[in-house]
Amino acid sequence: MDKKKGGCTASSFIFVLLALDNMGFIVIMVSMVLYFIYVMHLDLAHSANLLANFMGSTYLLAVVGGFISDTYLSRFTTCLIFGAIDILALVMMTMQAYAKYLLPKETCTANCVEGRITAMLYGSLCLLALGSGGVRGALPALGADQFNRKEEAKLLATFFNWLMLSTTVGATIGVTAIVYVSMNVAWYWGFLIATVASFVGFTVLAMGKPFYLLQVPGDSPIIRILGSSDELYEISEKESNDAEEKIIHTIQFSCLDKAAILGKDSKPQPWKVFTVTQVEEVKVLTRMLPILFSTIIMNSCLAQLQTFSVQQGSIMDLHLGSFEVPAPSIPVIPLLFMSILIPLYEFFFAPFERKITKHPSGIPQLQRVGIGLFLSAISMAVAGMVEHKRKSQANKDITKPISLFWLSFQYAIFGIADITPTGMKSLSTSFNFISLSLGSFLSSVFVAVINAVTRRIAPSKLGWLHGKDLNKNNLQLFYYFLAILSCINFVNYLYWAAWYKYTADETDPKLRLKTLDQTPLIHNVTSVVQETGSKTDKAAASTEEK
Repeated sequence: MDKKKGGCTASSFIFVLLALDNMGFIVIMVSMVLYFIYVMHLDLAHSANLLANFMGSTYLLAVVGGFISDTYLSRFTTCLIFGAIDILALVMMTMQAYAKYLLPKETCTANCVEGRITAMLYGSLCLLALGSGGVRGALPALGADQFNRKEEAKLLATFFNWLMLSTTVGATIGVTAIVYVSMNVAWYWGFLIATVASFVGFTVLAMGKPFYLLQVPGDSPIIRILGSSDELYEISEKESNDAEEKIIHTIQFSCLDKAAILGKDSKPQPWKVFTVTQVEEVKVLTRMLPILFSTIIMNSCLAQLQTFSVQQGSIMDLHLGSFEVPAPSIPVIPLLFMSILIPLYEFFFAPFERKITKHPSGIPQLQRVGIGLFLSAISMAVAGMVEHKRKSQANKDITKPISLFWLSFQYAIFGIADITPTGMKSLSTSFNFISLSLGSFLSSVFVAVINAVTRRIAPSKLGWLHGKDLNKNNLQLFYYFLAILSCINFVNYLYWAAWYKYTADETDPKLRLKTLDQTPLIHNVTSVVQETGSKTDKAAASTEEK
């Protein structure tokens, strides 16, 4: 590793990009539902589903961006290419918001989005999902590359905490300043500011190239799991680089160990024998699947705060004294919570926790996820109660709505839940993006199914989430449904979390597979078996040697 490159200096360029680019991205997340309703004249459910599908596509494409940066292009190059697409999409959105001929007529009430309006709207959203997703899939890994993962595990954990903080700071500016401009001046001004901020951010990222440690593209975790004839031997530590981590053998799913046994006098052949690390990566993938599925419901709940809660805020009392607060700015409350809690955690709580748990990130990932799932259920229950109060007051006297800041309770609770990352390795990060994506898509499914079912059984023959008027809907019942579902999901998670077994690599980054010369895997497996003391594995190795 070149000591003149990497480290905190290189990371600072990445923090700047995240803060600036996230200013615009968060505006899309929190305010576009109002843009769809009031500018594009889409109905309530259609607006919510369109935004949820956009977010789902963005996170799914983040997995694609991560795969490309691992396998074909360097992470730095991947960020710049997808960054250019991101900026192009923002330019298109700015143009549409500015040009009246690309917007529906203000008097339009049905089928308003068609022709060139449809092409521009969906084209810009698709490009934005592709660009933003690709950048988010490659950028965290580029930052992690700036640290030696074997020697600087604590510093790497600190990097990801500051990564979240820079994202939060950018989001805070976005939901206050840019949202205010969009709602009170013009939508195109808000999009233009976001475009300029992203352009400056990617320029700063490009300027940092002389300081970066750039990894050569290789095999992604997915390709390593599928197997390769070039990886039939475990290379020695002297010949490996920081990107080629080895995973120590574990006993769980021992039936898979047979894939790493090479018969005596046999030659390595593709799809017939794999390295210990490849087998262990399959085990990690298998162990993580139930955890992944448990977080999907939580991310589906998050989608509701980005859609329906913003719609609630738009018909509540927006005044803070004499100042009128834009409804999409209410997420600033959890962002402020995070801006304060992350530095407090990093400087005061994390060192204490690391001494107790001996874990680089302080609290192990499974506990963090569990806390997040529990708080998401509480947040949905609170959201239902707040909506019940809002709707009751609106039915009594629509001219005296309750304050927008009643929404702060559900946002604050979910904001704390959001400080619970599932991990920071490439495979875990990809799983996190998949969970966010599936959660967003599932949100659309919930809305569609709930509307279809309640339309049939309700006396009014109207769905819980029909039309544009929230006062005539039953959003509170939808929130209660999500709260109950989240509670069931949390119980399910507890079972799988108790079943999950950490690898040595996850619990102690200093533990690695011992240096192995280029010998057949049968000897590698035998040496690992001797360390673990597994009688079953010993017998298998003994039989194979005979």
